[in-house]
Amino acid sequence: MGKKGIETMVGLFVLLGMMGLVFLALQAANLGSFGAGASYTLTARFDNIGGLKVRAPVRSAGVTVGRVTGIALDGKTFQGVVTMDIERGYQFPKDSAAKILTAGLLGDQYIGLEPGGDDANLAAGATVAQTQSAVVLENLIGQFLTGRAADAGSATGSPK
Repeated sequence: MGKKGIETMVGLFVLLGMMGLVFLALQAANLGSFGAGASYTLTARFDNIGGLKVRAPVRSAGVTVGRVTGIALDGKTFQGVVTMDIERGYQFPKDSAAKILTAGLLGDQYIGLEPGGDDANLAAGATVAQTQSAVVLENLIGQFLTGRAADAGSATGSPK
């Protein structure tokens, strides 16, 4: 194998390495799907969206069925309004519920859609009525500490 053959092999190796890095970057940025298939839009209102971001996955039974396309604040109700694009192949009943869930203990947040039992499906542009806001870790810790402090205060202050 001559000098030209070695240079060609090194060039191919570098090109494959760059393609691998681009693939990993797209996966890390949640941009891995290139196809823009047919989809329909749903909205949901949450009291607290936590750390939910645009392009976060929408999952049902662990399967990604769509993406979050927009997050806004309703100026009248002061709720977070989340817009989602759901792939056309997945239809959900009208009484479905949307929850903001976390992947792992400190992972990224995503929307979990739980199908209901209604015979009619959500139409394009419909709003998911049943929602559950994100669980904020700081609030849980604060409630735990407040409860512990109250328990400690009542235990030391009570005569026996």
